[in-house]
Amino acid sequence: MLNHVGFGISNFAHSKRFYVAALAPLGFSILAEGADWAMIGKGGAGRLWFGIHTTIAKPVHVAFTAESRAEVDAFHAAALGGGGHDNGGPGIRALYHAHYYAAFVLDPDGHNIEAVCKPQDA
Repeated sequence: MLNHVGFGISNFAHSKRFYVAALAPLGFSILAEGADWAMIGKGGAGRLWFGIHTTIAKPVHVAFTAESRAEVDAFHAAALGGGGHDNGGPGIRALYHAHYYAAFVLDPDGHNIEAVCKPQDA
């Protein structure tokens, strides 16, 4: 099981705006930050780190668990409002599972950020 995920970004202000907006509907907030990095988490546990790097790795895909389809919908709307770009609106992804409800948004650096409602909770 992963403890946390970290990756590089090119513009801290743009990425901070995106992640604060996108992950708020899922209950995440900034737990710690410096001049060019931040740790976002839920319930006091940091799960996502992002910071300025001189080179940006190829885009990554990070999926966050949502408690309901409504949270997936809220994530998608908030992420777009926070500067993200649509990469697949909320809906069933039968390719993965008959009840796999997810939405995908590209962050300002092209990282694919997903919110998914767990199939057993659908």
